Amino acid sequence: MKKPPVRVLVVDDSALMRKLIPQMLAADESIDVVGTAMDGTFCLKKIEELKPNVVTLDLEMPGMNGIDTLKEIMRRQPVPVIVFSSHSTEGASVTMKALGLGAFDFVPKPKDATAHMAETARELIAKVKAAAECKLKPRMLPGVQPKAEKIPASSAAPNKVVAIGVSTGGPQALEYVLSHLPGDFPAAITVVQHMPDGFTDMFARRLDEVCPLRVKEAQSGDILQRGRVLICPGNRHMKVKRLPLGDVVVLGDEARVNGHRPSADVLLRSVAEEFKTQAIGVLMTGMGDDGAVGLGEIRAAGGYTVAQSQETCVVFGMPKAAIERGSVMRVAHLQDLPDILQTQCAPDRSHEDAKEVKRSTSAGSN
Repeated sequence: MKKPPVRVLVVDDSALMRKLIPQMLAADESIDVVGTAMDGTFCLKKIEELKPNVVTLDLEMPGMNGIDTLKEIMRRQPVPVIVFSSHSTEGASVTMKALGLGAFDFVPKPKDATAHMAETARELIAKVKAAAECKLKPRMLPGVQPKAEKIPASSAAPNKVVAIGVSTGGPQALEYVLSHLPGDFPAAITVVQHMPDGFTDMFARRLDEVCPLRVKEAQSGDILQRGRVLICPGNRHMKVKRLPLGDVVVLGDEARVNGHRPSADVLLRSVAEEFKTQAIGVLMTGMGDDGAVGLGEIRAAGGYTVAQSQETCVVFGMPKAAIERGSVMRVAHLQDLPDILQTQCAPDRSHEDAKEVKRSTSAGSN
């Protein structure tokens, strides 16, 4: 049987965007724009009337703005929401807030409404269809917690390097994992989150506010440190490099890989090559198959690999591709990932255990 089309409500105060967005979505016959609304008040009424499967929401509207509208949608009857976001610093900040309030994902507004139409249309169509298929109900994260107390950077080299690849649904999932790791976590963490240029810095700042770990947007030459998380900037690739004076990340502008820059495969392959048995690879929620090959290389090099479970993924694309390739050693629910990482990165206790056995034997012979 043919699936019914995905019913979409378009909400934007710009008459031009209310015309352009339905035109973009009309390119896919499995999507049906059932209505438009010019502000939040009309949006809430039309959700009740039209029962859309997905809402596209402008964040900058007069009257009831996008954030207030999103809160009301989540409070009344959660529907997957894809927000349209401007490229400004303020736009990035509001977008991170929207994701924390339960928005499914976001699409940056082209600076020129008629430029990059085809690229924006492809991204929007893919995200609308993924949102419609999502089985997880949208959920709000708790509000911004008090700033987590940081532990001073350790001069000791990290005992492991964790490389995480994540896409759609990633901001909430990453916030959960990183906020449940202690500030004295003994490994360094590197992250590729599929996100455009201009948004990753704000994302890293948000994570730094709520996590005991130190989080920053990566710069070339940043040293891999215990208890620090480096987020790859949008529109760059990130690799790791072992050097005599310390292990560092290196950013590059090579061509897209799997359609992405940053690409999880680029990071994971690099970590496998440089750190081998000290490498841990994690693939989390996201569309597509980016990271599946790189995760396999970490496994082949003697490292440890884990993928987020279907039940806890917003989109079970990247983890599924890695599982099907045989790249994954363990599949785990989101809530179990922090404990798994702590177990895998725990200091080697074999020497202490041997000393304990020796002490016990000596005590028994006296």
